[in-house]
Amino acid sequence: MPKVTLLDRGRVRADQAYVVDGASMASAAEPNPEHERVEFVVWNAVVEAGGQTYLWDTGVPTDAADYWPAPLYGAFEAHDAAEHTLADDLATAGYSVDDVDAVVMSHLHLDHAGNLDAFAGTGTPVYVHRDELQYAFYSAHTNEGSIAYLASDFTGDYDWRVIKRHRHTLADGFQLLHLPGHTPGLLGAQVDTDAGTLLIAGDECYVDANYADGTPLGPGLLWSEVEWRESLETLRELERRHDADVLYGHDLDRFETLAARY
Repeated sequence: MPKVTLLDRGRVRADQAYVVDGASMASAAEPNPEHERVEFVVWNAVVEAGGQTYLWDTGVPTDAADYWPAPLYGAFEAHDAAEHTLADDLATAGYSVDDVDAVVMSHLHLDHAGNLDAFAGTGTPVYVHRDELQYAFYSAHTNEGSIAYLASDFTGDYDWRVIKRHRHTLADGFQLLHLPGHTPGLLGAQVDTDAGTLLIAGDECYVDANYADGTPLGPGLLWSEVEWRESLETLRELERRHDADVLYGHDLDRFETLAARY
């Protein structure tokens, strides 16, 4: 059976309204609502399956404060990134960068692809959905798309393995799921382990309110609400069918609960 180990890659401070649509809406009764700035977790995962060791995402670069565009860092403050190198966080979990046989990129936003360069020129397979790779390059090299893609994160000598379908099995018990909405090519996963079935929702749902209440991400984090809601129902059906645990993209409480379980 596959084994999952979750890696704590640090924290990002951001306004709750980015993550939960309508969290700070003005009204006649409350013309100046208070804004809540919340600590969100950044995590990666190591999945051992089929004799291979897969790294799920690569996290935030240690120099995010200088490397990220100032408006993005101001909105999403990765304040402890310098304390979380990929090598050190892997070592804490008992792995090294050299142990990684393949990388799975859920998507190529700057807080998920920040250390992908550790695998440039190594021949390590990097799995990504076709729609994500196209949209990332389009966004990074034109004035269209999303500002959350930095060309330098994914422009280099990478052995891209492009996923084209809505389901892709990497190994027995480890299946990738196409969950468009946050981005066109967002990938999640179903991982069947001895501890139970883990559904990796990733940034389809940043926090529990997105999943449990069906409250979408803020408009700046949502490529398509129609696609997002369809992906949400896909996850809910899989949760019911497999009595699964659902791991969100940045929910600290859920991360800590599941990190202790898997």
